Amino acid sequence: MNLTVDRITKQYKNKLAVDRISFRLSEGVTGLLGANGAGKTTLMRMMSGILEPTSGEIAVDGIPVQSEEYRALLGYLPQDFGYYPEFSAREFVLYIAALKGIEKKKARKKTEELLEVVGLSEVAGKKIRTFSGGMKQRVGIAQALVNDPKILILDEPTAGLDPKERVRFRNLIAEIGKDTIVLFSTHIVSDIEHIANNVLMMKEGQLIHEGAWSEDKGDLEKFYMEEFE
Repeated sequence: MNLTVDRITKQYKNKLAVDRISFRLSEGVTGLLGANGAGKTTLMRMMSGILEPTSGEIAVDGIPVQSEEYRALLGYLPQDFGYYPEFSAREFVLYIAALKGIEKKKARKKTEELLEVVGLSEVAGKKIRTFSGGMKQRVGIAQALVNDPKILILDEPTAGLDPKERVRFRNLIAEIGKDTIVLFSTHIVSDIEHIANNVLMMKEGQLIHEGAWSEDKGDLEKFYMEEFE
């Protein structure tokens, strides 16, 4: 399976948020690095079908991003994850499963499995409004995985997680990436180092690096610290 981003551009009046970016992703974990305002979230929202590009095309094996078939393959965790505070964690994941058309019995089984994976089984019946920021983020991770996506897009997924949770999440993503296209943005270099097979680096709406982190690790770390920290 190949996800192709071909000359994608997003123009907002006088601001060019994403400038003619092209790349191809296959199964594995790709990290997306860049400072705030680099265009990462705009790019990921276009790849998730939420924003329409000004120009360019996005498709997986020829299936366009705007299609129902593409959306059925997609799991997405936005940076500003919205939730219903009066829902319990279990109710919310089941609700997302229903929106994605997953059969009830399968949805219940998958929901329980995912709440176990993200460490929320013991509080699955509690309202999300009582959760810490990290716990809410774990609900977000669970809902993104409920349809067994083949394309998983995660915008700052480790934000709000403590070091132990971050390690658990990294291990989960590494396992999922064995047969799934995973793209995740982060400002935490260690997340990239531990699990990303490939790295995309953005600056001012443009793609300035694509390749394995290990190839130019020293130079990339120095450049990242100078440009983005």
